[in-house]
Amino acid sequence: MMLQFDVMTLFPRMFEAVTGSGITGRARGKKLYELVAWNPRDFAANSHRTVDDRPYGGGPGMVMMAEPLSRALTAARSRQRSAGVKHSRVIHLSPQGKVLTHERVKTLAVEQGLVLLCGRYEGVDERVAREIDEEISIGDYVLSGGELAAMVVIDAIVRHLPGALGDTESAVQDSFVSGLLDHPHYTRPEVYADQPVPAVLMSGNHAEIERWRLKQALGRTWQRRPELLERRLLSEDERKLLVEFQQECVQQ
Repeated sequence: MMLQFDVMTLFPRMFEAVTGSGITGRARGKKLYELVAWNPRDFAANSHRTVDDRPYGGGPGMVMMAEPLSRALTAARSRQRSAGVKHSRVIHLSPQGKVLTHERVKTLAVEQGLVLLCGRYEGVDERVAREIDEEISIGDYVLSGGELAAMVVIDAIVRHLPGALGDTESAVQDSFVSGLLDHPHYTRPEVYADQPVPAVLMSGNHAEIERWRLKQALGRTWQRRPELLERRLLSEDERKLLVEFQQECVQQ
């Protein structure tokens, strides 16, 4: 069955950027996933469609109310059950959650149904927590709301759905798949701004090309994200390639 996304958001139209554009737009057109946006205002208890109120105990800002969110979550889970989802995983996009990783994306991509809760204002009433399975953050910074974070999660997941990418190797060769950053890429022309394409990429020697790409990936990771190398067990060949790269940097 196709993956079901249900999103709790005060700004449903923001998600038209996901459903109507790029890889995620094409994937939806192929019926690889479905996305339904729910506005908590439609589940508010009064005619003013109120979804937020002042925090108990005082302080700045407003807090999203529990009742409209809970009603919206119930409706979303019900829709997913009608689509054949046995268990809907509810995720709150929050700076307090665990930071999203490539490994977590891969596990989420095999779920049947995901309900994404996009908070706003100062956050959501803590009493909604019992309906949330996990919190996810996309980084240690603050956004105006959870919508952009939810789009990041959706985009990252959809890339892993079979048939979403035109080249089946694309997802395998992305950064972080092997625990390393990606190697440099080049295309036409052969010389641009007096900088030629590395000769090895023009050689046709596939073994040497793969060796060069691995060395560049190791070197780029060492330069830009050394903590990734600390978490990765390098083979003897990889250690030699990294030393080669480091020595070439000293010689330049």
